[in-house]
Amino acid sequence: MSNSYGVFIHQARILLPNGDFLLGDVALVDGKIVEIASEIDHHALGRNDWEMIDAEGLTVLPGVIDPQVHFREPGLEYKEDLFTASCACAKGGVTSFLEMPNTRPLTTTQANLDDKLRRASEKCIVNYGFFIGATAENLPDLLDANPTPGIKIFMGSMHGDLLVSQEEILDQIFAKGARLIAVHAEDQARINQRRQEFAGITDPAIHSTIQDNLAALQATQLALKLSKKYQRRLHILHLSTGDEAELLRQDKPEWVTAEVTPQHLLLNINAYDQIGTLAQMNPPLRSPQDNEILWKALLDGVIDFIATDHAPHTLEEKAKGYPNTPSGMPGVETSLPLMLTQAMAGKCTVQQVSNWMSTAVAKAYKIPNKGKIEVGYDADLVLVDLENYHPVLREEVVSKCGWSPFEGWELTGWPVYTIVGGQVVYAQGKLNTEVRGQALRFDAS
Repeated sequence: MSNSYGVFIHQARILLPNGDFLLGDVALVDGKIVEIASEIDHHALGRNDWEMIDAEGLTVLPGVIDPQVHFREPGLEYKEDLFTASCACAKGGVTSFLEMPNTRPLTTTQANLDDKLRRASEKCIVNYGFFIGATAENLPDLLDANPTPGIKIFMGSMHGDLLVSQEEILDQIFAKGARLIAVHAEDQARINQRRQEFAGITDPAIHSTIQDNLAALQATQLALKLSKKYQRRLHILHLSTGDEAELLRQDKPEWVTAEVTPQHLLLNINAYDQIGTLAQMNPPLRSPQDNEILWKALLDGVIDFIATDHAPHTLEEKAKGYPNTPSGMPGVETSLPLMLTQAMAGKCTVQQVSNWMSTAVAKAYKIPNKGKIEVGYDADLVLVDLENYHPVLREEVVSKCGWSPFEGWELTGWPVYTIVGGQVVYAQGKLNTEVRGQALRFDAS
């Protein structure tokens, strides 16, 4: 029996790179897209062992590339691990992820990066990449670590070695090398001062007051200043405020990109009344007005793409009561249906969603052969149902944390099939846990 494998997708609505939809077939062989046409004679492609997918009524999109997740391994596997997280990705149509360095031990050295890559190769059913984390001491590692999408700097909302809040140290990191720098932009000094000011308040809504819009704006201003000083490639993670969006609208060099999360578009401070500490994250949820300005910035191209900031915690941890509750929420299972539901409601288009969640991410991080349905590209695809609505149910959550801030929301665009490297990893509610993803490559800038 040949080790070669083929998947034949029949009569799907296919999103082409030019934004048009084609009703037709897609042939995948050995992990690559080999043909796209309104009708393909699969017998003529020289094989008779196709895995056939009858895709009538389904829409085929490039697999989602989630560029900001926290998958908790090593060190915090009781919340999530690379296997459970990658299964959640497959259910959500996420075929590749970029993971953050705040694990235990921290991903701040080549050795720890190599350890994560080894773990992922053994456990992940989707593709993977890992950021290298900046500290005050590890500049050589930041310059030389490979493969990595870039350097992650926590300017705030962090403690220990990964907190890099002093401008002189930030300046040294921006000054050396050319690698992309991704920042969590919150001003730690302001956060510390406001924690003292509002100490003793146990209503979780105070979280958005303590880590306010100004804390985010001041850090983004500093990152932008340093990026311009050295013309250094900068990416601003999880932009959360209208103030930051307006800053970038006025002053966004061509080498700067920004992302927004579905929760900062769709949830706001009113969520504390409904779901309490499950709404607590960093940077915090903002006002309904911030939602509106962020949406406009995304639609206008001021914000470049979408990430989930998937950061699971257990329900027991979330039940401890503010301020003893950790910040973060899961997101990889719901991000695509959340955004496609917005498209079906007329807020944006399916094409825009696919660009924000796949094409633009591959471009920004220079990930070759991903983010488009094009002959020769990697066969990372998701087939979604845009006709039927289904609620987010706690009992259906695959993430180890077992909950979602969007529980009860009626969504469409749920993945029916997810394909990674030409192999079906999720089909009609069932995961194929035998598949293994690949380490992502990042073309040198």
